[in-house]
Amino acid sequence: MQLLKRKIDTFLQQWKSNPKHMPLVVKGARQVGKTESIRFFAKNNYKSVIEINFVLQKQFKDIFDDGFEVDMIIKNITLHNPDFKIIPHDTLIFFDEHQNCPNCATSLKSFHQDHRYDVICSGSLMGINYQEIESNSVGNKEDYEMHSMDFEEFLWAKGYSKELIDDLYRHMQNIVPLSNTEYNVVMSIFREYMVIGGMPAIVNSFVTQNNYSGTLRMQKQILLDYEEDITKYANGLDKAKILNIYRKIPVFLGKNNKKFQISKISKNARNRDYIGTVDWLSDAGIINICYCMEQPELPLKGNFNPDNYKIYYRDTGLLIASLDDEAQQDLRDNKNFNTYKGAIYENMVADMLVKQGYSLYFYRNEKATVEMDFFVRDKSCLIPVEVKSSDNATASLNQLIKKDTYSDISYGIKLANKNIGFNGKFYTFPYFLAFLLKRFLSEKESMNQH
Repeated sequence: MQLLKRKIDTFLQQWKSNPKHMPLVVKGARQVGKTESIRFFAKNNYKSVIEINFVLQKQFKDIFDDGFEVDMIIKNITLHNPDFKIIPHDTLIFFDEHQNCPNCATSLKSFHQDHRYDVICSGSLMGINYQEIESNSVGNKEDYEMHSMDFEEFLWAKGYSKELIDDLYRHMQNIVPLSNTEYNVVMSIFREYMVIGGMPAIVNSFVTQNNYSGTLRMQKQILLDYEEDITKYANGLDKAKILNIYRKIPVFLGKNNKKFQISKISKNARNRDYIGTVDWLSDAGIINICYCMEQPELPLKGNFNPDNYKIYYRDTGLLIASLDDEAQQDLRDNKNFNTYKGAIYENMVADMLVKQGYSLYFYRNEKATVEMDFFVRDKSCLIPVEVKSSDNATASLNQLIKKDTYSDISYGIKLANKNIGFNGKFYTFPYFLAFLLKRFLSEKESMNQH
């Protein structure tokens, strides 16, 4: 498989060049490309690489049995494999699937203090012992959460350079509409990205063949792998209940209000019987949870109702692959993504926001007269973000900006199949520019205060 350029590549270089770097833990859902990226970096930056996978090479789990002194661990590693070369200050030790070996996390403190060898751990968030691991190595590790490919990485995979992305950003920054050609070309790539999603193996297959052949089969396989992982790893929780939630996500997204309701999952289902199940799926990197705010005001954290939420897939390609066969075919052939109650655009924007580091919040008042899909913030303002699947009125957005009741809101953002614009109250951007929102908001703030 050709190696796709990823954002973690730059991060890993910066990590290594920091003289005080700590052992690194790269977390992320299955198949988002962790192992490939770390191997690529390792091969190009170290004379010696020691890779140990605790799932495939269970015999290495005992390397910590004689304690956590680095020399003892190294000795035990070379007992298992005498071919490993150990070069102080030029060796990377890569522990893969480290969630299957809690002692590995305890060893990070020793490696950090010793500082002769660089250590990277990687594992899926389906970790059997993740809680145990987290508490073991606090203060002696750095964490990096990896996602499936974002739209910028997808553009790179299609051969587009930084120049195109900077040009798109300049249009945003100066509120200058894109030309018809620019708009149509980027929109059609964005539609491909919605169908394909960001799983690197699938993206790679798509860009190498330049068609969709085999991609749906690969997506369905990932969905099945996730189900298998749930039954394998969901310790202490009712696996059937987690599967129940996982399989019902598309059903709720297809409803008008998209709110996820445990009571409607199956007969007699009650919230208290499902405690921890939704969080498990979120921790495993399979879903994004979007919470309903009590009031559209700052601060965002602590101002939401934990029992009122929507659930989105982390990867929109997987959402489309989870729909029935006719719906998938229709979306692939006719690209009419707004048929599914706007859920696909909404899922897409949720994913794009999370990949920029935002948490997800929405708002719906008691009477449902004011509804807003998402909220983000800059230093001083709360910013409502409306995702429109069709070009109808934006009553809620206007109301939130206009009313004195909402003092934390001074302007809004509308994402639609429309060109760039600003009407004095809200910015309009095409969906595909959502990946640049964070950059736009932070630079906008430093340039001209509203």
